[in-house]
Amino acid sequence: MQQEIIHALGAKPEIDPQQEIRTSIDFMKEYLKKNTFLQGLTLGISGGQDSTLVGKLAQMAVDELNEEAGKEKYRFYAVRLPYGIQFDEDDCQDALNFIRPSIVYSVDIKGAVDASEQALINAGLHITDFDKGNEKARERMKVQYSVAAVHHSVVLGSDHAAEAITGFYTKFGDGAADLMPIYRLNKRQGKQMLKALDCPPHLYNKIPTADLEGNKPAIPDEIALGVTYEEIDDYLEGKKVSDEARQQIEEHYLRSAHKRHLPITVFDDFWK
Repeated sequence: MQQEIIHALGAKPEIDPQQEIRTSIDFMKEYLKKNTFLQGLTLGISGGQDSTLVGKLAQMAVDELNEEAGKEKYRFYAVRLPYGIQFDEDDCQDALNFIRPSIVYSVDIKGAVDASEQALINAGLHITDFDKGNEKARERMKVQYSVAAVHHSVVLGSDHAAEAITGFYTKFGDGAADLMPIYRLNKRQGKQMLKALDCPPHLYNKIPTADLEGNKPAIPDEIALGVTYEEIDDYLEGKKVSDEARQQIEEHYLRSAHKRHLPITVFDDFWK
């Protein structure tokens, strides 16, 4: 199963960081050039490793396109999407300073999420704190699509192989996007690329957290997953991992298959 998963996710045992930087940038540039009605790229910036990397690559793609066109035709729209006051806002600002986006928007999603929760309560439905976390993720993506609609831009996602293998994202939330520029990479490979881009080390060395649950603020991804990113990356690189880690990773992969698939129809095998 390990080799089947590696093949399905396009993961590599090792990378040339500069080559992968070029691949991601060219991928976004070609998409924009092919779809001539588009005028930019949009991404939510959380202050974590993944959105910092994709944001930097997006701005580099836009800068190159504008230089080639000889005019400011394209822009990268970075969107801050806190739920109230974000605990690591300093990191978010550091990420923005590193990326230097064309335009930055800040939209506090707290009012919208709380209003949605109250509307459900009024209807007799009480969602869990975990479910409210998914509401936050979906509200963030909704805002990004609104920004993209206003500016005729495309929405980027920051999902990568180490996330895709576990399904550690919200369906139709942070898992919803038009382009996934780093999908093939694992977590440590993303770090290699940020190092090559001279990113401040604290942005890629920080403990990864989705920070969606109010009752478990900033709970590390690895605690929620029950397996470390080192083990996940080793697995994706074709290395041997412990039986316990392998079982956990493969169980995550099988349970989350629906997240990596378009909506199921009668022509698919999932429902049979």
